[in-house]
Amino acid sequence: MAARNDGILLAGRLLLAAALLPAAIGRALNPSGFALTLAATGMPYPNAVATASVVIGLFGPLLLGLGLVPRLVGLGLAVHAVVMGLLLHRFWDFSGAVARIEQELFLAQLGLAAGFVLYAVTGPGGWSWQGWWHGGERAPAPAPVAAARAPRKRAAAPRGPRAAKAAA
Repeated sequence: MAARNDGILLAGRLLLAAALLPAAIGRALNPSGFALTLAATGMPYPNAVATASVVIGLFGPLLLGLGLVPRLVGLGLAVHAVVMGLLLHRFWDFSGAVARIEQELFLAQLGLAAGFVLYAVTGPGGWSWQGWWHGGERAPAPAPVAAARAPRKRAAAPRGPRAAKAAA
């Protein structure tokens, strides 16, 4: 069962990484064009934001695929996906078919962010760099719960000076 879960977690990590790579490669090949796109939205410091987005977009999927620092990578990529969705898919500025398309793209970005948060919570699994580094250690299985519990003892009579006054 554990090997199947590790395989599913590996497949999920690779699918999330593959979803990011096309946009990241396009931004890396034309960072100035991406900076101009950001500048058109009114973003302050578009070159710095574009450079940060390219770095996150290229190294994030690499770290994701290898399963390194899952909480940091998962939460960082989730924030990146939400911010890029808010900056690039502003469906509230449009109307008609363009608004619907931009809204679908924005919701796709939110779906990616949800996947990254789930990755941050579940971890990379055993088939990852982290799993290899830790030797595939897993938490021990919980002890089985006894079917029949021992009967409870009755409470002892209260002791002390107040108990003596109450009895008198």
